[in-house]
Amino acid sequence: MSVLTRRKLLQSAAAVSAAGIGLSAAGKFAGWAAPTPEPLVLKTASIEARLMDGAPTKNVLTYGEAGMPPVVRMRKGEPFAARLINGIDDPTTIHWHGIRVPNKMDGVPFLIQPYVYQGDHFDYAFTPPDAGTFWYHPHCNTLIQMGRGLTGVIVVESPKDPAFDAEMVINLRDWRLGDDGQFIEAFRPRDAAKAGTFGTLRTANWLEQPQFDAPAGGLVRLRAAITDVTRIYAFRVDGAEAAVIALDGNPVPQRFTPDALQIGPGQRLELAIRMPDEEGAIVSLRDVRGTKPKVVATLRSVGKSLKHDLRDLGPLEANPVPEVDLSGAGRIPLALSATAENVSADSICGSLGYSFWAINKVPWPGDTPDPTAPLAELKLGKSYIIDMKNLTPHAHPIHLHGMSFKVLSSSTRPVQPLVSDTYLIQPDEKVQLGFVADNPGDWLLHCHIIEHQKTGMTSYFRVV
Repeated sequence: MSVLTRRKLLQSAAAVSAAGIGLSAAGKFAGWAAPTPEPLVLKTASIEARLMDGAPTKNVLTYGEAGMPPVVRMRKGEPFAARLINGIDDPTTIHWHGIRVPNKMDGVPFLIQPYVYQGDHFDYAFTPPDAGTFWYHPHCNTLIQMGRGLTGVIVVESPKDPAFDAEMVINLRDWRLGDDGQFIEAFRPRDAAKAGTFGTLRTANWLEQPQFDAPAGGLVRLRAAITDVTRIYAFRVDGAEAAVIALDGNPVPQRFTPDALQIGPGQRLELAIRMPDEEGAIVSLRDVRGTKPKVVATLRSVGKSLKHDLRDLGPLEANPVPEVDLSGAGRIPLALSATAENVSADSICGSLGYSFWAINKVPWPGDTPDPTAPLAELKLGKSYIIDMKNLTPHAHPIHLHGMSFKVLSSSTRPVQPLVSDTYLIQPDEKVQLGFVADNPGDWLLHCHIIEHQKTGMTSYFRVV
């Protein structure tokens, strides 16, 4: 078993930062349209890692044996292949979160693919149709596997991206550790029935408040993925001019300042940051949600100022997501609610032994004539509008596999027509999400607060 030290983590973070300095930007669901390239090997492993002062944490899970799961890079419209080799004694899969993959590549056990047991492998191959920031994680025993480290960031590059002076990729996640640095219970039932069980140590790239160097006066593309199982963030940038340029892998229709912007587990944020001209100046990425605001990472200006202007940054290319036909769209009512049942129920790939949450008053799998039937059967190529309302006092990041939707309206606030795969619905909010059912297969829909998913807030659409 390898031991990951803080020195190695810092060296890794510095390498990521240095790689970004001077970085130039470099057929629909055509998963088999071109020869498959040599696969990227992603082997699960259990390691020891020094995540906090003191003894290293045992049984940290990762892909490979060098610490944090690697940032996987793909190119829009080019074939990609990966081989998952399971090196741990727990079955697993990989879900390519936010990427519109062919259904057989979606990584959901029972629904899509079999378990990958210890010593076995599974080959994934697809062509990413969209550029942007995504992430990958298991869809088996997710509270433990994700909670112990199996979450990595994906960058899908486009040759039409504007040029930046640096790129930073940040993996944001909590760890539930005791004072001795070892894992404690993954969840508490009383918290699972509320907002979820929060971690005790907050990290960016497996480091507490890491600092990255970036060229003074330069433009930085900061890609942040919330791979945590529970925590919702409210982002603010201090010390520099910053603009949100993309959310959940798609360019925003109109750029804006991240003033306490809330995004939840499963979501991704892309910022353009104009670094200060003064060498040594510090820029802070802060989470201001809740009663304990926290600096999650900092950037430090280095070198002579490049004197670049954020206003000169060109637009990101829109992804080829089909436009919803509002005039002929079908309607799908979705009500998110709590349940007082508190009884054991199997979830997709495992259970926490409780039933706290429901979609349309049915916790997965539910006591119905066909408890594993799809939430709705959709016609391939037809437009639909999800009429979703949150009847609970907690926010829920609702994630749709395989397809992207457009945010059409909200009952509580003005919204941009964002294209996304995950929507953070607030308490008592009603929202309309429009999409085209253009990807055949069975597609999961669930809350990405994993305790909510595993205790009932899960279902799926069938597109035929």
